[in-house]
Amino acid sequence: MNRKTLKNLMGSVALSAACVLAGVSTASAVDLPCSTAKLIVPWGAGGGTSVIFGIFEKAIDASDAPVKVKVVTVPGQGGAKGAKEAHAAKPDGCTLFAIHQHLPVNYINGVTDFSWDGFEPVAMLTDTPEIIGAGGHVPYEDLEGMLSAAKDNPGGIPTGVSMGATSHFLWIMLGAKTGTDYAYVPFQGGTAGRITGLLNGSIDLGGINMAAARTQRGDGKLKAFAIAADERNPLIPDVPTLKEKGVDMTYSLTRGVMLPKGTPKEIVDYWAGVFKAPTEDQEFVDAQAAKGTAVVYLGPEDYAAWWEGTEKEFIDAAKALKVGRFQ
Repeated sequence: MNRKTLKNLMGSVALSAACVLAGVSTASAVDLPCSTAKLIVPWGAGGGTSVIFGIFEKAIDASDAPVKVKVVTVPGQGGAKGAKEAHAAKPDGCTLFAIHQHLPVNYINGVTDFSWDGFEPVAMLTDTPEIIGAGGHVPYEDLEGMLSAAKDNPGGIPTGVSMGATSHFLWIMLGAKTGTDYAYVPFQGGTAGRITGLLNGSIDLGGINMAAARTQRGDGKLKAFAIAADERNPLIPDVPTLKEKGVDMTYSLTRGVMLPKGTPKEIVDYWAGVFKAPTEDQEFVDAQAAKGTAVVYLGPEDYAAWWEGTEKEFIDAAKALKVGRFQ
């Protein structure tokens, strides 16, 4: 879903905030069969998602929430292994699931037979836009040059991705918007592996993170052509948005929390309130912003609406390019 739709949804948050907070006050009396709930992160320890939710874990532990959370990493199958474990868990409020757009991607690729709607949405929490990056060795200096090179050499520019994952769909969707195609080179280890490939010249293109965009461009070893956001980021103000360059596209890892399908509403509301509290702390927000991650809270209903629109965009792109189950 593009950020215009996200902004529209955000406008409704103020209207629903009182309801959510009311839910917290009543949900605090919810009798869960655990003192600490397991928060499944379906990637390895040290990755971006586990780090972000580790910060939430600490904030919740320091709060007066009657039930705390413990991050448990369950890596494997591009996030599908952890998703399957969370999907099969009891809907008693003691198992939570950390999610981003990997789940509709796994569904499209046939890795899972369920998507986001196999869970109960609790809350959207953070938003991290993707940055279109390149190695310093490439001859082009901007997005226009990159797209021109891609059109001159269709399917020929080596581009680092985790095959079938969100980093792959970044380029699939960019290709659908611009009439370009790329030679996908599979990388394990997420963004860190791709950045290594860009630095050593084994690939030409790949998505990079904010840290790399800020620190590894001055020496000419990396280039950043565009950020897939509605607005430029003040941490890298010289990097234009895709929209500024005529590509009507935003793309980010938007992280949130789910519960197993069938979890009672009062438990969903309890956890929505628990995770909302840190997002209202300015120090917490500033700490995330310093890493290039915005704190964006949506409650259960708005988060479900966001997922409906987001999944449609992924499926439309998959159908257009005949990817996965839509071949």
